[in-house]
Amino acid sequence: MGSLDLHCRLNCALKEDRRIGPRMARENHLAKRLLDLILSATALVLILPLLIIIALIAKLSSPGPVLYRGKRVGLHGRPFLMLKFRTMVLNAETLGGSATAADDPRLTRVGKLLRRFKLDELPQLLNVIKGEMSLVGPRPEVQKYVDLYSPEERQTLTVLPGITDWASIWNSNEAAVLEGSRNPEKTYEELIRPTKLALQLQYVRNRSLSTDLKILIYTMCKLIFEDWIPRELKPYGRVKRYKVEERASA
Repeated sequence: MGSLDLHCRLNCALKEDRRIGPRMARENHLAKRLLDLILSATALVLILPLLIIIALIAKLSSPGPVLYRGKRVGLHGRPFLMLKFRTMVLNAETLGGSATAADDPRLTRVGKLLRRFKLDELPQLLNVIKGEMSLVGPRPEVQKYVDLYSPEERQTLTVLPGITDWASIWNSNEAAVLEGSRNPEKTYEELIRPTKLALQLQYVRNRSLSTDLKILIYTMCKLIFEDWIPRELKPYGRVKRYKVEERASA
């Protein structure tokens, strides 16, 4: 029943697809790029002291580099290195998958705190300035999951990946969702990925500068009020947590 409802919402998103001319598309792209550059550069200047403090704490608290460079799939399927403050032990990718639960033993103590408040994502402002990412757009995936995309789902690769999007607001604390799971990858695929892709497709088909501004504001609100749900996301319900699902089925 859930998958049928999700399919219906996807069809509705298809019908609402905005078809704009090439000239307007170019103008929208330039306006979005200008907004990305202005906001990202301004943010980097304002939070530079915070970035230095986080870098020092990350370096002194555990061995390894300050930054993590994760290989992700970007615009038109091109790979790029997404930047994050390192939140895990060295060689974490060889010790587990890409899905990370709150109780993942690979997380450092500082890393848990950085992830909780999304501070580990701040270096991605550099990805935005380089033109590899946008402030708003579908979150970039690892190649493993991109290889599973249907032709329809590959539409998410026609725009720059972003730091935040509708799916990021809906699933604002993925680590908590996956906590307690012995197989976080499977839990991610069952509880998160279907709705995440539906919301990403909705963004791609109905994107606009006003939508980007709304998502940025909503993201800030979500960081402050974790339980708040914007009206646009209420039809999708709350993301289910593994621990709750496990107790319900016990």
